[in-house]
Amino acid sequence: MADFIPPHDPETNPPVGPRVDTVPRPLPARIPHKGRSVDLEVLHMRHVPDLWQAAQSDATGAGWAYMGYGPFASEAALGQFVGGFATTHDPIAWAVRQHRTGTVDGWLTLMEIQPANAHIELGNIWFSPRMQRTRAATEAMFLLMRHAMEDLGYRRLTWKCNALNAPSRRAAARLGFTYEGTLRAVLTVKGRRRDTAWFSILAEEWPARAAAIQAWLDDSNWDAAGRPKRSLTQGG
Repeated sequence: MADFIPPHDPETNPPVGPRVDTVPRPLPARIPHKGRSVDLEVLHMRHVPDLWQAAQSDATGAGWAYMGYGPFASEAALGQFVGGFATTHDPIAWAVRQHRTGTVDGWLTLMEIQPANAHIELGNIWFSPRMQRTRAATEAMFLLMRHAMEDLGYRRLTWKCNALNAPSRRAAARLGFTYEGTLRAVLTVKGRRRDTAWFSILAEEWPARAAAIQAWLDDSNWDAAGRPKRSLTQGG
């Protein structure tokens, strides 16, 4: 990104950025979102039994390696975490219920919410192994991306992850996020240095990104065995 030249107002000297709509965006509401293959339900203690069972499918605990929490030693420990996590206003968390199984197999959030700057982040994504790399996983993320960009009108949607988290980096690129750079040694997580990779989608980029995801999710892209006929690969 060293050669990136920010947009600017040609009528100004010295240059400053172009004028933007300064109306603060709405805060996300605690409402459910329904899709073709998945429902997002506002995270609640009633989801704990399903989440605990989902977590058992991750025998090595690898799915928690880059999270700031977990793995949890017991269902009670998971419940204690969910009890607090479900009540925060930033992040706001949703449980992910697959239609195929009827079970809750993970969660994800909207976070770093800045209404005055029209900036919001999709993050804190934990999907159990039976949820990962599925149509439902992609749709779950898309539902919140669309809510942020279309329903709420945010101008900037971000994704960030541990710079060593290769699956998360691939997911960001696949969904159409643009890599912006890596902040070095910016956090300490579980006693370890964390370098953080940043990605974004801007409002003017969103229509093309959304169309690509919707085309991939469309029933016409799926064969009788439940496999996609074409991959979802987007340029940054």
